[in-house]
Amino acid sequence: MTRRKFVPTAAAAAAALKGQSKPDAAGAKPCVYELRIVHQRNSSDHQRERMNNLLLDATVPALEKYGAGPFGFFSSTIAPGGPFTVALISYPSLAAMEEIRAKMNADPMYAKHIENFNATPGLGYERIDSSLLRAFAGVPTIEVPPDDRKRPSKIFELRTYESNNSTTLHRKIKMFEEGGEIAIFRKVGMQVVFFGETIVGQNMPSLTYMLAYDDLAARERMWKAFGSDPDWVKLRAQPGLSDAEIVSNISNILLSPLSFSPIR
Repeated sequence: MTRRKFVPTAAAAAAALKGQSKPDAAGAKPCVYELRIVHQRNSSDHQRERMNNLLLDATVPALEKYGAGPFGFFSSTIAPGGPFTVALISYPSLAAMEEIRAKMNADPMYAKHIENFNATPGLGYERIDSSLLRAFAGVPTIEVPPDDRKRPSKIFELRTYESNNSTTLHRKIKMFEEGGEIAIFRKVGMQVVFFGETIVGQNMPSLTYMLAYDDLAARERMWKAFGSDPDWVKLRAQPGLSDAEIVSNISNILLSPLSFSPIR
């Protein structure tokens, strides 16, 4: 687990970055994300194989059939508590999520795959952690990175910021959006995938976001560029709040997309 310190921003810094957000975000209704972490036994490749087969043969076709998405599936690469599989699924709304899940559960083919998975001898996984997030207004849906099959798949970083209370969390969200922190990410070349506020899950209040890079070297280079970026230096120097009033803890993990993941 890593810890970093952040400070709030000011309107002057936000104005300097105005217009660097994605132009197609305006007016879109924020989606709801399900973030599911399937923990597996470190000594069992069989668990990972079984889960991958279930996702490929049952989950992906059902999600596509009933209108969920974008979505992606990832394996832990550099992370505590591994191995685990991460599923990121987008829905237009909570109501749409309930409707899609109900249709999936009533689908005979999907139900048969689940039944066969659960009937196979041995545990298919250890435990599942699941959370729901509402997308930021400025990044209202998943932004799927361009998929060039001629290149290796990207490295994905999933970062969670915990706050002391809901007021400080919303100040941090405002820093990302109105303060221009997301715009700086884009400026230094980071691929934004999603940003969301946790509405159901552990360690609330919190937010989670995902970034993508071509490789680990690119990640290191971009975070270095971010840290020295003049706009970021200006933002983090703004007076008004202490670091602890914005973020109390940051955790991050690095993920690799599974071969059949639409986000890769």
